[in-house]
Amino acid sequence: MAYTKKTKKTRRQVDSAIVHVKSSFNNTLVSVTTLEGDVLLRCSSGRLGFKGSRKGTPYAGSQIGVQLSKEMSVFGVKNLEVNLQGPGAGRDAVVRSLQAQGLNILALRDVTPLPHNGCRAPKKRRV
Repeated sequence: MAYTKKTKKTRRQVDSAIVHVKSSFNNTLVSVTTLEGDVLLRCSSGRLGFKGSRKGTPYAGSQIGVQLSKEMSVFGVKNLEVNLQGPGAGRDAVVRSLQAQGLNILALRDVTPLPHNGCRAPKKRRV
């Protein structure tokens, strides 16, 4: 088999990105994607070493924002759109920490799914 020279991996230069924050009562998950939807980075409070009920706290959310902003600087990301989903406490803390790290937030969207009438209710109980 002939030797083929490997092509050097190039770092992507991305100016704008979308940050998807899914925050439940128990955990906070954050992923950073390009405008087309390709995932660049992701992080969660469990990955940072938080365990149990501490994963859903605002402090864990702020630490996620600090970690991701350091990793985003490699890609050259300066402008962000943020999609927030879920009722958890860490969602606002992520946004605040991203802003404190000097990133420009262009849009904040709440994309929490809401039922328009939901599932059919169970039948009435007869006693």
